[in-house]
Amino acid sequence: MRLQGRDIPRQAIIDAVDTYQLVEAYPADKYLPSYLILARYGHDAFHLLFAVDLEGDNVRVVTAYRPSLDEWEADLKTRRTPR
Repeated sequence: MRLQGRDIPRQAIIDAVDTYQLVEAYPADKYLPSYLILARYGHDAFHLLFAVDLEGDNVRVVTAYRPSLDEWEADLKTRRTPR
């Protein structure tokens, strides 16, 4: 997992669980259904991509990153349209 290089501590991901908001759902993703989530921890906001393994009864963090305002509107939940 590349979380260390992105400076999003594992504990921040866990502690932000009450702030999770669904941004996009990918039910037909290649390997497992996945979901893009907006999370907030303190003054920080970040996106998490979770893959959901219902048969294995677990959830996996695929990636975590800070969304860029070049790609996302100020709400961090709406993609900007390409110019």
